[in-house]
Amino acid sequence: MPVPMIDRRKLLLGSAALALSGCKVFDSATDRDSALRRLFASHEGLTQTAQRALIGDRLAPEFTEADIRQGQRPNGSVDPSGADYRQMAETGFADYRLTVSGLVDTPLSLSLADLTAMPSRTQITRHDCVEGWSCIAKWQGVPLGTVLTLAKPKLTARYAVFHCYDAIERSLSGEVFYYESIDLLDAYHAQTILAYAMNGAPLPVANGAPLRLRVERQLGYKMAKYVHTIELVDSFAGLGFGKGSYWADRGYEWYAGI
Repeated sequence: MPVPMIDRRKLLLGSAALALSGCKVFDSATDRDSALRRLFASHEGLTQTAQRALIGDRLAPEFTEADIRQGQRPNGSVDPSGADYRQMAETGFADYRLTVSGLVDTPLSLSLADLTAMPSRTQITRHDCVEGWSCIAKWQGVPLGTVLTLAKPKLTARYAVFHCYDAIERSLSGEVFYYESIDLLDAYHAQTILAYAMNGAPLPVANGAPLRLRVERQLGYKMAKYVHTIELVDSFAGLGFGKGSYWADRGYEWYAGI
């Protein structure tokens, strides 16, 4: 069956008319109640389904050490100022604990030593930022799936939510700390790790010490830094504005597959 051809002239004229007559519509896209924003969001599920169907459980590209040509550029926050975090940083994170809670049968509280004693994965991957830059680095950490298996997720668990030490903004109700989430399919992917080392050295503060998420098949803003708690949930109803992450609540796609 022949595929219908797109009339390029009509497409361009239609786009131009929309641009000229609808500028105010696009200006409103950053508003949480914007109709245009709701339209974009309604197609996100289709995007996720299509990407998942295309890539399946394949790995993101991995590189060699010769491909590491610069230091890993930090993304997002670079130096959390909270008293608890600063105190841990001064002692080399000896008192750090990763909490795993929510819809699990076995809640966990793990030290950095506990995490580094677990079987690890090392991968050299490219970090792709939504701002347009990319950077290749070597990451070492414990597979997230290993930690979740120890916690024994309940059958109702659908998402892993990452709560972080970095305060992104201050609201009337206090500081807003970074939060991010992925579904359990990505959580158990082989390249999804909780990284504690980068380029052969302990993770620097600017890059998320002592522990950050690496979910290599998504954009950089999904890779939460300064993680202190992983909470398994069945919905996003009690998280931020209900979209699943700090940036998704502010107009970005929740599923940022590449």
